[in-house]
Parts: sequence; structure tokens; C-alpha cells
Amino acid sequence: MATLSRADVEHVAHLARLGLSDDEIALLEGQLNHILDQYAILTKLETDHIAPTAQTIELENILREDVARPSLPVEDVLANAADHDGDFVVVPAILGERD
Repeated sequence: MATLSRADVEHVAHLARLGLSDDEIALLEGQLNHILDQYAILTKLETDHIAPTAQTIELENILREDVARPSLPVEDVLANAADHDGDFVVVPAILGERD
């Protein structure tokens, strides 16, 4: 597996607009090369008998049940609003001028 040179790390840091010191570049060079070494070990594993999968662990819905329940009274909601117009909360326009 190829290793990254200091010039490679400096180039990637420049592309990512990272202002790294010489010490940080040296540290990053070592860390990235360690990652590449570990990846090289993984590429030697025999995986022909393993079926391709998009997900390796079971997924489950962690959301609570959607149960209808009473909401806050309008007066309580409007009491916390910075501005309101009747029963509506007024917020700054985000898509253009307000008519």
C-alpha cells in the first residue's frame, strides 16, 4: 500500500483550506499513514464467501409512538412569542420581503 508523503498531506490540507502548522502536518502524516496501513491489512481478508450487505446490524425504529394529545393553550404560546398578530406568531421573513 502506498504511503502519503508530507507533500501529499500539505496538498490535501491546502485543498481543504486547513491552516496547519508544521507540527500538525507531521502528526497528520503519521496518523493518515497509520490508517492506510490498517486498511491494507483489511484488504488481505478473504471476503468471497460473505454476501454484500448495505447494513450490517439490525435497524429498529427508535421513535416514540405518534399519539395525539392536547397542545398548549394559544395564550401560553403567544406569551412566549417575541411578536404576534392575533393568534399567529410573527417571525422574520426568510424568502423575501414581507408584504
